[in-house]
Amino acid sequence: MNMHPMAELKEQLRQILDVIPSGSEIYYLDYPVYNNGGDMLIMKGTEKFFKDYGIHILARYNLYDFPDQLQAVPGSIFVLNGGGNFGDLYTHHQELRERVVKQFPTHRIVIMPQTIYFQNEANYDKSAAIFNAHPDLHLYVRDKACYELAKRKFSGCRVYLSPDMAHQLWPIVPPKKGEKDLLYFIRTDIEAGNAQPQNVGGNQSDFRDWDTLFSRMESKVTHHLAKFCKLDKKLGGYLPTRLFWYMYTDYLLRKAVSLFGSYRIIHTSRLHGHILACLMDKPHVLIDNSYGKNSQYYRTWTHRNTKARLVQEAPDEPIELLS
Repeated sequence: MNMHPMAELKEQLRQILDVIPSGSEIYYLDYPVYNNGGDMLIMKGTEKFFKDYGIHILARYNLYDFPDQLQAVPGSIFVLNGGGNFGDLYTHHQELRERVVKQFPTHRIVIMPQTIYFQNEANYDKSAAIFNAHPDLHLYVRDKACYELAKRKFSGCRVYLSPDMAHQLWPIVPPKKGEKDLLYFIRTDIEAGNAQPQNVGGNQSDFRDWDTLFSRMESKVTHHLAKFCKLDKKLGGYLPTRLFWYMYTDYLLRKAVSLFGSYRIIHTSRLHGHILACLMDKPHVLIDNSYGKNSQYYRTWTHRNTKARLVQEAPDEPIELLS
């Protein structure tokens, strides 16, 4: 019996066990505390991977609460969260990675599947020099173009090609069958590209992004939780911020699944709008972002999904797909 393409991608994540074996003791770093549901999906998939394969988490730290001095357990592994913030667009996350690489030369360091993008070649070379100086660094990347370049740049590291960690969540069953026609889940930030549809109908409620899916009050909760993380660092980690955040992200992602489940078709320029639709086995159109991240990922991993179609610009009319 043929395996579903999404089940195959989940199975491909098992290769990471070669680097983080079952039973490993790890520090999980840079989990997201901000309003990006895609990074929340990555976090949930990563946590499920650890649980499914018996990987023991010694501590979890985000961008705001990683301690200035950490006495790491000998033999433990530092695992940094995957996503699309490796490069010089999101400098704080890159600075954390570089700091950990320099601070822990005797520990294995693993970067979970990332898309790499540097606007400035000199910044790429600077990061590569830091990474290449580490004797046991393993870097997973999410598409072939990044992989080929990373193999040349990070010549002192082990570089692997891997799907996104959110695929560990396959399958996600929506709570209800779609009744509305078409949801535009379109990014509006620095990666937007040609994603904005022109001359389309629909109500304003049919146009969403992560920052409009989550209400103003929900976004404020996230903002204040990030502040609590910084306070928790000063107090030595005594506040239950992470436990509350993990429960809160469960609620936020249920909201995203419910939204996607209420439509027959999705048009999205968010990579994790695409991945979420794949995990839900939902018909959808993927629109490329500003620098080709979406198209590269689709061509590398998800092109075999017959319920997805890639376009370079937002279509003005709904595209009918296999249901």
